[in-house]
This record gives sequence, structure tokens and C-alpha cells, in this order.
Amino acid sequence: MTDPFFQPYCVGVEEIKQHLLHELRSIRTGRATPTLVEDIMVHAYGKGMPLKQVASITTSDIRTIVIQPWDKGLLHAIENAIHDANIGLAGVVDGSLVRINIPPLTEESRKLLVKRVREKFEKARIALRTERDMIKEEILLREKEKMFSEDERFRILKKLDEWMRDENDRFLSISEKKEKEIMTI
Repeated sequence: MTDPFFQPYCVGVEEIKQHLLHELRSIRTGRATPTLVEDIMVHAYGKGMPLKQVASITTSDIRTIVIQPWDKGLLHAIENAIHDANIGLAGVVDGSLVRINIPPLTEESRKLLVKRVREKFEKARIALRTERDMIKEEILLREKEKMFSEDERFRILKKLDEWMRDENDRFLSISEKKEKEIMTI
């Protein structure tokens, strides 16, 4: 956004976009990727910790995630955490590591995943609308305090609507790309 008025708000919009991207990375597409499990909370050392902080997470092939804990005593805690995360995957202890085999997606599971993508997208749109409403309130407040003229307010509100429409289109594009990834066999 080039208008200097909007510069402080660009950070908030970027955070919403990054959160959407992070959420979508955690939705599986039939391929093994560490992002599917890295944020699962594992009960370790008396508190919950993200899996990525207690283990090395890699992929050995397109369908297998390998988790190697730094403390071998956490093997079963990791296995239980994966099960409890309810993400449709199961970890199996194999010696000193945990293996997760990613089953191929069925048509029904693909549709459910697309539904989750749309839910995440809708939450991002709601956050974007909330951000827009906050900016509009600021504009109206500044007009009330005589910092803007009425014409200036209309000009800025028009730019705000254009900016939010563009951001919404970007979010939609990100979401559609993920849906296409999921539906591709």
C-alpha cells in the first residue's frame, strides 16, 4: 500500500496473511512434510512443548515422516501426542525414532481437507474485515478531530476498500492454490 496513512496497518494485514499460510501448511496434501507435525504439543519435562523443540523431523520419502527425539525417553510421549492431535495420522515407534506413514488421500478425505482450507480462509477474511473496521474507525475519528476533510475521508475510504479487496483476492488465491494441491492426485 503506497498511501502513507496505511503504512502502520500493513503489518497487521501481513500478520494475518502469514498466519493463514502457516495454518494451510499444517493441512496435509498427501505428501509427507515436517510442517504437518512440527507444532504438535508433546508433554515433555513437565510441560507441553512443540514437537520441533524436542526432536528432529525429516521425511525419508514422499509418504514417510521420521521423528528422532533428542531424548529417547520421549518416544512414547511423541507417539501419544501425534495420536491425541487428531490429525488423521498415527506415529509408530521404530527403535529410537517415530515413523509416520502418510496414507494416500481418498476422495472423501480430500473433500474434508478442502473444507478445512475454506474454514481457515474464512477466518482470515474475518480477521481482515476486523482490521478494515479498525482502520475505518481511525479514519472517522481523525475526521471528527478535523485532521481530515470530508473529501479526504472519502478518498482514503475508497483506497481502503480497494486495498482490502486486493488483499482478499490474494488470500483467495492462496486458498485456491492449496485446494488445488489437495485435489491433485
